[in-house]
Amino acid sequence: MKILLIDDDKNLCRVVSYQLEREEQEVKTADTGKLGLRIFREGLFDVVVTDIQLPDLSGMRVLEEIRRTNAEIPIILITAFGTIESAVEACHLGADDYLTKPFGKEQLMFVISKALKLRSLQRENLFLKKELGDRYSFGKMVVHSKSMEKIVDMARQVAASDVSVLILGESGTGKGMLAKAIHFNSLRKDKPFITVNCPSIPENLLESELFGHVKGAFTGAIKDRKGKFELADGGTIFLDEIGDLSLNLQAKLLRVLQDQEFERVGDSNSIKVDVRLLSATNRNLEELVHLGKFREDLYYRLRVVPITIPPLRDRTEEIPLLADYFLKKYSSGQNKLISADSMKILQNYSWPGNIRELENVIQRLVVLSQGKTIAPADLPPELVRQRRNIRLNEHHPETLEEAEKSVILEALDKSNGNRSQAARLLKIPRHVLLYRMQKYQIQ
Repeated sequence: MKILLIDDDKNLCRVVSYQLEREEQEVKTADTGKLGLRIFREGLFDVVVTDIQLPDLSGMRVLEEIRRTNAEIPIILITAFGTIESAVEACHLGADDYLTKPFGKEQLMFVISKALKLRSLQRENLFLKKELGDRYSFGKMVVHSKSMEKIVDMARQVAASDVSVLILGESGTGKGMLAKAIHFNSLRKDKPFITVNCPSIPENLLESELFGHVKGAFTGAIKDRKGKFELADGGTIFLDEIGDLSLNLQAKLLRVLQDQEFERVGDSNSIKVDVRLLSATNRNLEELVHLGKFREDLYYRLRVVPITIPPLRDRTEEIPLLADYFLKKYSSGQNKLISADSMKILQNYSWPGNIRELENVIQRLVVLSQGKTIAPADLPPELVRQRRNIRLNEHHPETLEEAEKSVILEALDKSNGNRSQAARLLKIPRHVLLYRMQKYQIQ
């Protein structure tokens, strides 16, 4: 480690240099601020230790000059007892820590080590944030259909604002991925992104999970605990499968959206937060509103901008790109390929589990297939079986699209044009039915 020590006390410089060099540290010294700055500009240092009181420039000025060109190097200030307030002020201006005279070698090395570790953590944190931003950039999303291009364009537009976004779609279509992309392309990208999967948390614990609790609020509450909304302050909270929220929690969530405040469980003090809400569901919230199971006022608060992600079977042109992406992700340099026949089978399959199911299948193929090329014989039986059933049924329409359109028209005919009733007959959410009616131009 290379240390720059700036202090006009030559005895201190000599003693500290001797002690540190015995610990195999390299030390350069300067007895004035100007000399210290010149030495700093001419060399590469791991840490700077400078006195506040110098004969020409103050340590504060040295700190400011170094910070103009280097925001990362740890800077430790040396101060006499009477100038501790100045040292604390300097820490607010960018110093990493301070030492009061007199100090020993162990104390100096401890402070330096602590500052270096903190800087290392900060660099790692910045790197991870940048990596997350790159991973969830809209440019990295696998998009090769007009429907998904429109969705990405809309998400890119809303990312810059603070509006609530409701993401609709079947399980496995990538609702969580889109929510992350919106956050990491927003002005809140350097703040927390907190995900809550509503059905995965027991209802009696979900309120505490969202809003926190105080000690003694209920059996087992042995200390105060912050909730997800408090942890997400300044950032984004993503409520996945929000259609599963109880009416009681819906009322409390509505208040957070309206007033940006809430109370912890067992507490009467309000907590203010600045949080953007993104939510997702595979359920038909409009139908739940009609049934009295979802608050209408909350529904309209959530869906300021609704985005519906189509199922994978409605964008089969993206399957080759997605399959290739997952193949590279899991093959670890094995350079495996998917044969043309295998790819046709993948594109003919209906993918009830959507992108998540496709990813799991590709991961399994990478592990279990023996050769470099994934052949039809390597594919899971259910994929090949569905393809054969379609071929053997002589009365099956010519294409999957025609079959889907025919079934939708039949359901609408049976329900006398009532779309909600038709959706129930088809056992799909109403928004999915509306999307497919628009796709097939059904009036």
